Amino acid sequence: MKKSNMIKIATGLAFTLLTTTSISAISWKHKNAGSDAKLVMFGFSQINADMGDGAINKDSDSKVKFGADRIRLGWKYFSGNVVGKVFLDFNQATDKKEDTGFRRVMKDAFVGYNFNNNLQVKAGLIKTPVGMGFTIPGWNLDVIKRGFDKKLAFERGAGLMLSGRDMGFGNNAKVNGLEMGHERPWKGFGYDLMIANQTTRSGAVKESNHKDSEGNAYMGRVMFDWGQELHTELSYGTSPMAGGTKDSKDYNVLNFGVDSHLGRSNLKFEYYDVKNIQGRDGWDMSTTAVTGTYFITDTVELAVKDIRGSEKLDRQTSDVSNTYLGVNFYLNPANNKMDRSNKRKRNSHKVMINYVVAGGDTKTFNVSQDENFKGKTGSFYRDDAILAQYQFKF
Repeated sequence: MKKSNMIKIATGLAFTLLTTTSISAISWKHKNAGSDAKLVMFGFSQINADMGDGAINKDSDSKVKFGADRIRLGWKYFSGNVVGKVFLDFNQATDKKEDTGFRRVMKDAFVGYNFNNNLQVKAGLIKTPVGMGFTIPGWNLDVIKRGFDKKLAFERGAGLMLSGRDMGFGNNAKVNGLEMGHERPWKGFGYDLMIANQTTRSGAVKESNHKDSEGNAYMGRVMFDWGQELHTELSYGTSPMAGGTKDSKDYNVLNFGVDSHLGRSNLKFEYYDVKNIQGRDGWDMSTTAVTGTYFITDTVELAVKDIRGSEKLDRQTSDVSNTYLGVNFYLNPANNKMDRSNKRKRNSHKVMINYVVAGGDTKTFNVSQDENFKGKTGSFYRDDAILAQYQFKF
């Protein structure tokens, strides 16, 4: 069967599943894979309508730009301590392999073994463990877009990761071996250690021009949690020859994040400090992101996210900000509980409306202009914009 026909069939299947609201989960069991073997399918779609000078090209006559952020379908596999996950995005390119070793349509593709809370092993295409906000799922965001600080994360990478979760205080949460962030509240310590191919899905790392410029990326993260009230994490990583040539510099990332959920409210803080963006000596940046949300009713949530960045390049410093002012409407929610775990379950049908205020040196901010950087990942607005999104998830 031709690849184009396979893609059409897969796309049709994804469309059918993502538009059938009666589906909550699809489970499969196989008699030869163990009595407890289970495969669970899941997915979500996000349809957008954007307005304003920041969202629409100045040469366009359009008043509204329609599109989609994510059209995804995936499955999780469990059999005893064996786990696996595949996650596809039908809004991504399928025609080219990257230095990661995978096509961009593939978001997650890994297998793992869950020894215990102290050790889980995963191998394949995985969310890298640098960047608190990045490891929050795309269907669980407080505002519509991941901000321009996501360009600084390593994004997903192909490699081997060792992890631990819920360590040291009684193991009060269920760890299933698929964790790539702080999915559930627990009490205790956690860690991730990863070796990967070059992290070229990052906006800050270019595809290599020569095979001899490829090298392994290394990264690690430590975490401490005290229930849903406090999550903290600190991570660091380096990706070699980030300019795609042997003489380019290594890209280095330091990230720190705090997430606190208190009743109807949630507060987050995140900090990045990065060196040698795209392997250029002296192209450095630091960012801070502060997010706050509050449920004014069981189904209406207010959200504010302020992202600020300071970029240094060729002896010039540019300071910018994108501030999201938002309201989220939860349609037919699964429950009216306000704890962090149940909020994740309330995201099946959600409408989000954001007004983005752009400020600072947006005309000289190179991240918004460099062709290899600006279109790759994350969102930066040089002018104000109005964003709307409808999300359906199962």
